[in-house]
Amino acid sequence: MSVSSEGRIANLPTLADVRTAAARLAGRARVTPILRSEVLDAAAGARLHFKCEHLQHSGAFKFRGACNAVWSLDEAHAARGVVTHSSGNHGQALALAAASRGLPAHVVVPEGAVRAKVEAIEAAGARIYRCAPTQAAREAEAARVVDATGATLVHPYTDSRVIAGQGTVALELLQAVPSLDTLLVPVGGGGLAAGCALVGRGIAPNLALLAAEPAGADDAARSLRAGRRIADVVPETVCDGLRATVGAPNFDILKACGVAVLTVTDAQVLAAMRLLWRELRQVVEPSSATVLAAIQAHPEVFAGREVGVVLTGGNVDLDALPFG
Repeated sequence: MSVSSEGRIANLPTLADVRTAAARLAGRARVTPILRSEVLDAAAGARLHFKCEHLQHSGAFKFRGACNAVWSLDEAHAARGVVTHSSGNHGQALALAAASRGLPAHVVVPEGAVRAKVEAIEAAGARIYRCAPTQAAREAEAARVVDATGATLVHPYTDSRVIAGQGTVALELLQAVPSLDTLLVPVGGGGLAAGCALVGRGIAPNLALLAAEPAGADDAARSLRAGRRIADVVPETVCDGLRATVGAPNFDILKACGVAVLTVTDAQVLAAMRLLWRELRQVVEPSSATVLAAIQAHPEVFAGREVGVVLTGGNVDLDALPFG
């Protein structure tokens, strides 16, 4: 499997699709800021450019993919609304994107999801459906809601429209800092990582593409080492946004684009989360802090490099912060 100059892999999204998504999102999604820190640069021995997607609408990069999916629907499908399953950020993003077009949104939420995220989904206007905390239960309930409502399923990370929308993060970052030689993003289901990989390979073929993953949910790392998708990893991590198993199309893109995954412990993630607050004054989710944790845990990978670092989400339950 290979990637063309336009990022084409079989019938999966392409760089052209990401550019189309960027045009669709203009005026709807925020062009998020890029922050720098001399202290963090010195500690890493690298130049770090933090793309602040936790300052995106809905508090996470997920709004990009959700908004692209919602606004790409024709009128007939749009009228019936949208459905997804989500532990938080994608559900809120889809609800907000649907509201921006005046559409109903239905979100299946697994038991045990972060309370602040569930409340945000409700506040955005979605109807919530509960299910058991397993991938099978989420997908089964979402299918039931689709059958009952006729709404369009917008999968959190395997939907090609979502992948293309998430890729606009890398498009903005590379346009703003064309000197980057490395791009680092978190990986869970793989929507962001796949979209960014398509852009990276299409625009800057020599760009090093890296992803950070919690050691307690390292299915992407295992899958890429094995050369096949491994879906039986039981996640155990504080990074609730990265517990999803990497999707099949997402894995295909990561493999074809040569993405390497760096794993980090929960303790390293929480330390990085605190450091981001101390040095950048930014409150981010544990899932988001995996990228700085990876830089600290694997200094030899980043030494002397110019790194685009994507901070993905900031929807933190302030009553449950893991540090004082």
